[in-house]
Amino acid sequence: MLVRADLNVPMQDGRVSDVTRLERLVPTIKALTGRRARVVLLSHFGRPKGQVVPALSLQPVAAALADCLDGLPVAFAEDCVGPRAEAAVGALADGEVLVLENLRFHAGEEQNDGDFAAALAALGDLYVNDAFSAAHRAHASTEKLARLLPAAAGRLMEEELAALAAALGNPKRPLAAIVGGAKISSKLDLLGNLVAQVDVLVIGGAMANTFLNALGHDVGRSLCEHEMAATAREIAERAKAVGCRLVLPLDVVVAPALEAGVATQVSDIGAVPADQMILDVGPASVKDILDRLESCQTLVWNGPLGAFEVVPFDEGTNAVARQVAAWSRAGQLMSVAGGGDTVAALRRAGVVDDLSYVSSAGGAFLEWLEGKSLPGVAALIRSS
Repeated sequence: MLVRADLNVPMQDGRVSDVTRLERLVPTIKALTGRRARVVLLSHFGRPKGQVVPALSLQPVAAALADCLDGLPVAFAEDCVGPRAEAAVGALADGEVLVLENLRFHAGEEQNDGDFAAALAALGDLYVNDAFSAAHRAHASTEKLARLLPAAAGRLMEEELAALAAALGNPKRPLAAIVGGAKISSKLDLLGNLVAQVDVLVIGGAMANTFLNALGHDVGRSLCEHEMAATAREIAERAKAVGCRLVLPLDVVVAPALEAGVATQVSDIGAVPADQMILDVGPASVKDILDRLESCQTLVWNGPLGAFEVVPFDEGTNAVARQVAAWSRAGQLMSVAGGGDTVAALRRAGVVDDLSYVSSAGGAFLEWLEGKSLPGVAALIRSS
């Protein structure tokens, strides 16, 4: 049984520093080994660009995965195709687990090469994709392989798709979205898709500065895409035309620099000092956001509201996150969040386990929000 997993986990000093992605694979692996399947895990790790890079070997990840599986032995193969992979697969007994070496040590993986996919397919009889986080890439192990073997979605993939369908596919309304981040230019497709679908769109992070500037407010020394002013106004006009309530900051927290311990002040958006930087939303903005969200039944969240990595510029994000978590626990709100910075911010706020669903995916979650077809998912649908 070939299982496309996401073992692309954070490492520090040669050890896995965050096992969240490994833990989320456990239900699929245990379901298969419990049925005596021989489980062969396929994954990329880092960006070796088709070359063997020892520092990007999956061997230490295999050891960490064994710990997550309550000590179930996890074997390791020093290649993902060819004689070494074939020998390791051949040595597996029923109910055992094997991790193959980094797929991206071979250029054929990212090239979606048919011969490379065929070499992978020769190692198993069935294919399970449990790596939603890699589903936005048309690579050999995510797209081509699903055409060569009987294919199905794993438990994590099913869970991700069900949560996302509930959030944007057929959501309970009113539907809200929080979008943060540094640049409008990196989220144009996202904003364009959400404006047409949600009832309330909260803009935070540095991209809110670009909207404020486009609407005539001085944002001082803040990060701002001045060249995107016309685009920001166009998005605002489109939101108004389709009845989407665009929520921008009413007040902001400013400081002379993005540094811990720096002097801060709260400023109305019409009175940002020329020598200051906007680094978080203010208390009036937090209240306004929560007032807008209180009547909503579904929320999609991608991006923090401020420079959350540095205290005290995490306060706005923390306040909203904790209330969203409270509503979610009470069953009042269906909340789905995703994206690396978003998950980090929610973890910092202490609520990552309290939202309805937090996606472990980054790029795939963003492309799904943008309304794009994900090759890895489309391949499963075609093969079903």
